[in-house]
Amino acid sequence: MIYMDHSATSPVDPAVFEAMKPYFVDEFGNASTLYSLGRDARKAMENGRAQVASLIGAKNEEIIFTAGGTESDNIAIKGTAYRLKDKGNHIITSAIEHPAVDETCKYLEKKGFEVTFLPVYQEGIVKVSDLEDAITDKTILITIMHANNEIGTIQPISEIGKIAREKGIYFHTDAVQTVGKIPVNVEELSVDMLSLSAHKLYGPKGIGALYVKKGVRLEPLIHGGGHEKGLRPGTENIAGIVGLGKACELAQKDLSEDAKYITDLRDKLIDGVLNSVKESYLNGHRTKRLPNNVNLRFTSIEGESLVLHLDSKGIAASTGSACSSKKLEPSHVLMAIGLEEVDAHGSLRLTLGKENTKEDIELAIKSIKEAVETLRKLSPLWCEVPDT
Repeated sequence: MIYMDHSATSPVDPAVFEAMKPYFVDEFGNASTLYSLGRDARKAMENGRAQVASLIGAKNEEIIFTAGGTESDNIAIKGTAYRLKDKGNHIITSAIEHPAVDETCKYLEKKGFEVTFLPVYQEGIVKVSDLEDAITDKTILITIMHANNEIGTIQPISEIGKIAREKGIYFHTDAVQTVGKIPVNVEELSVDMLSLSAHKLYGPKGIGALYVKKGVRLEPLIHGGGHEKGLRPGTENIAGIVGLGKACELAQKDLSEDAKYITDLRDKLIDGVLNSVKESYLNGHRTKRLPNNVNLRFTSIEGESLVLHLDSKGIAASTGSACSSKKLEPSHVLMAIGLEEVDAHGSLRLTLGKENTKEDIELAIKSIKEAVETLRKLSPLWCEVPDT
């Protein structure tokens, strides 16, 4: 199988798996206990915390371990809303957020909060001027994703962060798709909170982290033994934390080299498809996008059928976010950049990883061309315009 759906999840790096193995059997201690087995677990946990902090330029004590990106987003957004509800009730986000942010904001609307969903226009990028115009004296939180999980566009987070700091507004970014793929530094981005997830950067599923800048106060969503500064009580997932830490260490070591290699593959794939398949188009910005993201649309093609055709050829791809793949509605991200519903349904997302090769790309281009031609012969909507 040629795997091209790394934005959905990534395989666990063998070195990550090896680092985790002792903590399932031999080093099984509870980090809250006082005897040596527990102390060893706590040492491993704090080492993982330091590895995560190092990757994103944070202090160790600013890293809170969670079950993943979705939980981190919920803690950041609801935790801010509930903590600051007496100060204001206005939240600003974008129209293309991951469901973990989008649905959380919509939930808060039902609880009396006001939410502004900023437009993103054709290339999927928020305009800073729109954000400035949306701020009111009731604004308590801005939450804008670092890069979109479907079309890969990278948002002007640093510019937004500076505005939020000047206005005294908490700023959160969902960086699940960027951490480990491009340089991420919380100070340079001027963020107060940042979400990340292990399984997007060759770590295990079920573990993530939330960066919370020192001095930021959040209301906890669940209550218990006071773990993770009371923001995420419950016995810590030591094996998962070790895996996340190791994945961050590897990502930091190989970041520049991997990004360049994968960007070259990405551009080869984009150019190869656009040059060989009639009426094929790139969704999102051509260069302000993740190194590994390719999102294409094809006239008169149904995306799910294309995914199944590619699967039959041994290529794993998707139509969009894996978290909403069972929904029949067109992608809210593609609709937000101005696509018609029929075009939104005809899109394909391929997200690359460090194990992909040039041969994979060549086979993918060939397979996509063949699959599109086959499906168009069956489509009543397809009417080929002859070459002139």
